[in-house]
Amino acid sequence: MNHTHKLNPYTVKLPGMTRGIGITFLLAVAAKYLALLPLMNMLGQLVLAILLGITFRAAAGVPHSAVAGIQFSSKRLLRAGIILLGMRLNLADILAAGPKVFAIAVINIVFTLFTVYGLAKCFRIDRRLSLLTACGTAICGAAAVAAIAPQIKASEHETAVGAATVAILGTIFTLLYSLLYPFMGLSQAGYGIFAGATLHEVAHVIAAAAPAGRDAADLAVIVKLTRVAMLIPVAILIGSWEAYRTRKKERMENPAEEAAAREIKKTIEWRNLPIPWFILGFLVMSGINTLGIIPSRITSELVVLAYLLLAMAMAGMGLGIDLRTFGRMGKKPFLAGLIGSVLLSVLGYILVIAFGLA
Repeated sequence: MNHTHKLNPYTVKLPGMTRGIGITFLLAVAAKYLALLPLMNMLGQLVLAILLGITFRAAAGVPHSAVAGIQFSSKRLLRAGIILLGMRLNLADILAAGPKVFAIAVINIVFTLFTVYGLAKCFRIDRRLSLLTACGTAICGAAAVAAIAPQIKASEHETAVGAATVAILGTIFTLLYSLLYPFMGLSQAGYGIFAGATLHEVAHVIAAAAPAGRDAADLAVIVKLTRVAMLIPVAILIGSWEAYRTRKKERMENPAEEAAAREIKKTIEWRNLPIPWFILGFLVMSGINTLGIIPSRITSELVVLAYLLLAMAMAGMGLGIDLRTFGRMGKKPFLAGLIGSVLLSVLGYILVIAFGLA
């Protein structure tokens, strides 16, 4: 008889855990060095880690003894990486960029979230994958997908497809931006704001802004990190909405609790908001970095460690996805993200000009 069950990382012997974690570590390190190569740097370490994980599974398969360690990387190390990623964010830089830049970031995020999610629903894409694609396109690519996934209880397949979709789109648009920059009629600062406000990954922003000079690249990163900061309220709002939907479904399925179901219409109390601890950790680390409590040299090393942990998590997700599954699930999200990204670029360009930042 075949007994299939979900492995618990804490009940599996250490050698198996070590083997799985070791595989994700090697793939993450390989992704880091691949990301240093020309063109590959536009994909970035996180995206390359997913692709290496998918390739590894297709070529060699995943040993059963390594599954627990791979799950540990894709879940526990993911949260640790998101927390440490907060060390990259300096809230003072975001405030210094000015209210116009902040307004552009917020408008772009809200517009893209609703547009991509609406398109995805029109294409009859699963709700969770629709949300992941929308958040990845609107906020910060694979990192946003990874942070939102636990909030909506997305599967590893959905998470990997969502992350890979926005990563591929971001790479395409990075190439287009680099080619179109001379014809956009924007100043270095204007182009930096435009790139930071519309591209998906931090790696995409850096690669696209580089041709315009260092000042453009620095400003692009600040604008991009302003969008990253929006990950916190977006994650809280999505988590709250998910909790609301769950309670409503549970209560409406039980006719005897009809009176209780009516209480759902009441405002959600703050103490009941499902704020994930790792998002709080991200915010705390951002505050620590803003205050300058930790020397910049150590901060830089912690950011490198954050990306290593996130890359290990992405490699773990890649190891859990079958290429056939990706081909089946990824076409419609890609189309929704593509249309949404085009509209985001157009809106971002118009806003830069309208706000007098061109």
